[in-house]
Amino acid sequence: MSNIRDIMRLSPVMPVIVLEHVEDAVPLAHAIVSGGIRVLEVTLRTPVALDCVRAIRREVPEAVVGVGTITNTADFDAARAAGAAFGVSPGTTDALLRHAATQTMPLLPGCMTPSDVMRIAEAGFHAAKLFPAKQAGGLDMLKALAGPFPNIMFCPTGGIDAATAPMYIALPNVACVGGSWLAPADLVASRDWDAIRQRAVAAASLK
Repeated sequence: MSNIRDIMRLSPVMPVIVLEHVEDAVPLAHAIVSGGIRVLEVTLRTPVALDCVRAIRREVPEAVVGVGTITNTADFDAARAAGAAFGVSPGTTDALLRHAATQTMPLLPGCMTPSDVMRIAEAGFHAAKLFPAKQAGGLDMLKALAGPFPNIMFCPTGGIDAATAPMYIALPNVACVGGSWLAPADLVASRDWDAIRQRAVAAASLK
């Protein structure tokens, strides 16, 4: 699947996942996918992140696994080599946009300001991650961006939880939201896969 907007539409929530141990990757992915969420963002915040992506790709083929916290072209290439279906960046640089535009792996570039959105749109991208969403203005910011940027779909991430997610998803320029509440560090550390699956079930029902 080469279109990032198609990927964003697969699930109302894109879990932001931090994995410290490779052996947790597959059971975590199974828990989330069995709960009805197909799209996963494994962040490059730990040394084992790319190994986790490889394991999920190998063992959970129904998952659409991407790599987050891509901050440069080397990160992008490493994610692609690991088999990621897409990449996500917390911000935007011209170098990263130029590089991603020449590749088959889609990128969801990060933005926080209207100038960021203009740069993304100028580079030919039609979707963006608003990050950190709460600090960037949240719902009011997304409503304000809808006027000048009617062709950009957003995945707001940062400060969103199960209680506030429905308000974001209801906005016409929001395709999905990102969040860490599906797989918080304490549940991953305790390997409470059933609790994570239940959170995924609830997230999958959001509209």
